[in-house]
Amino acid sequence: MAVSYEFRRTGPRGDNGRMAELKTKPTDVDPRTFLESIPDPARRQDCAEVFEMMSEVAGQPPVMWGGSIIGFGSMQYRYASGHGGTWFRVGFASRKQALTLYLMLDLDKQGKRLGALGKHKRGKGCLYIKRLADVDREVLRELIAASFAQDRYGSCGSH
Repeated sequence: MAVSYEFRRTGPRGDNGRMAELKTKPTDVDPRTFLESIPDPARRQDCAEVFEMMSEVAGQPPVMWGGSIIGFGSMQYRYASGHGGTWFRVGFASRKQALTLYLMLDLDKQGKRLGALGKHKRGKGCLYIKRLADVDREVLRELIAASFAQDRYGSCGSH
């Protein structure tokens, strides 16, 4: 799960009636220092390449979100329930099984690009890539750019 909630009691509202708060928030950790700490050299190189790609597309500084997500840009979101918050526009994390790209993009409408991307798995708004060598980097850049241009809040896991 990419984002988790912290509840005061079982259910979506705490004792004070407010919606639960996201645990994953921007931090002051330097994203480049975090990248250098990735133990696997191949994954570290893939993350560095995605970092540069997202930096170029976003034109905004990277920010660490929680302990393992690097995000670019920010946006406000609000659900019909009234719950809302701030989230990054594009981001990624080095997870145990794959490099996870968080996209604010409706991937169901990206069939042509996803078909040309190469080997990947996907969630609602996430791409899971084991190695960048398995995907077409230009197609990946197109997906990142399309995501950054979106106003829609996509998600991976439950929010």
